Amino acid sequence: MRIKYTIPIVFFVALVIIEKENNIISRVSDKLASKQTPQTPIQPSADVLLKQNVSFYPAGKLSSPFMLMKRRLENYSDYWQGVANGRKDILLLATTRTGSSFVGEFFNQQGDNMFYLFEPLWHVEKMLTLETGGTNATAAAKAYRDVLRQLFLCDFSLLESFIEPRPVDHITASLFRRGSSSSLCEESICSPFVKGVFERYHCMSRRCGPLNLTAASESCIQKEHRAIKSVRVRQLETLRPLAEDPRLDMKFIQLVRDPRAVLASRMVAFAPKYNNWKEWAVNSDVPMDDDEVKKLKVNCNNIRMSAEMGLRQPAWLRGRYMLVRYEDVARFPMRKAAEMYQFAGIPFTPQVKAWILKSTQASKETDGVYSTQKNSAEQVEKWRFSLPFKIVQVVQKVCGPTLKLFGYKFVMSEEMLTDKSISLIEDVL
Repeated sequence: MRIKYTIPIVFFVALVIIEKENNIISRVSDKLASKQTPQTPIQPSADVLLKQNVSFYPAGKLSSPFMLMKRRLENYSDYWQGVANGRKDILLLATTRTGSSFVGEFFNQQGDNMFYLFEPLWHVEKMLTLETGGTNATAAAKAYRDVLRQLFLCDFSLLESFIEPRPVDHITASLFRRGSSSSLCEESICSPFVKGVFERYHCMSRRCGPLNLTAASESCIQKEHRAIKSVRVRQLETLRPLAEDPRLDMKFIQLVRDPRAVLASRMVAFAPKYNNWKEWAVNSDVPMDDDEVKKLKVNCNNIRMSAEMGLRQPAWLRGRYMLVRYEDVARFPMRKAAEMYQFAGIPFTPQVKAWILKSTQASKETDGVYSTQKNSAEQVEKWRFSLPFKIVQVVQKVCGPTLKLFGYKFVMSEEMLTDKSISLIEDVL
């Protein structure tokens, strides 16, 4: 009799332990499931109609990684000529300090036919971090994917569950960087100003009251195209369901930058978080087993693996992925913007061209750390004169495969590092 009851008891205890282990992911899943997307008429997308079992670039060709960059992944015009014109959903993927805010403006400045959102996943990351003390990668990836899907469908209800304080009647004064999205500051969405209610990220173009997310959703539906910028998605593979959703016509643009330049920029922009690196740069050698060094390696590997996935062009990504280097955008902004628009299948408007001309010739007064107005050509290799050679060597050691894939040359000496006559960027043009 004891054996008869022992087995069910042990099984029950095991279930309790498993449930406890998965507490975080379960809570997030419940949060995601609590909001359902309004039914949307399902239309077959071009990807569904044109799916093939072959890739543009066989895996073997990655043995010469920069040759893929030479092809530039710009041979999309023939492919997209066979795709019916319609709404485009554009996701700009990057990491912090890669120039993503600047490149995001290429779409934010498009005009009345573009609905653009700046870093909506900030709220998701913040809540997951507050609840767990750190970001659980599995839970975060699912949350990011599902929130992005809803936003591209113009449904803000799932995002609302991550905004603190929670919106009341779909109205919030706390949306992160609202003012960085011209779509959220249009007259049709600008509610009357409420005395005593302060929006930290308020609109600069006009004085608006708290954001009505229902009005934002309605505006989104009326727009012809949608674009979102995010620095929080770690792996492109996790977004596959978006590419295969017949309600969306996804285009993924991955923006990358020389990891040495990224580190130099982060040491300035996020100074308190990079005290160890600054200490190593001045006083001591870098301990290769330090958590900060390991984190750098993981970041580089994530970027590289996502790019390799995109460059191989599996069936679900065919014609949907474009790799862009910040250095090319900074040196040739008009040309690269035109290429991005051609890839996305969207007309390159005079408004965008005018903004690029103005913003890439900014004066020193507007050339701040977080500014989107920069003398862009001067920014390309500015890091070479601020990052010590021994730090450069560390980055090259842990991010070597990433540097090679994207066509960044290795620095072999202190003299080479600061020699302006030597470019560290392989030319893809």
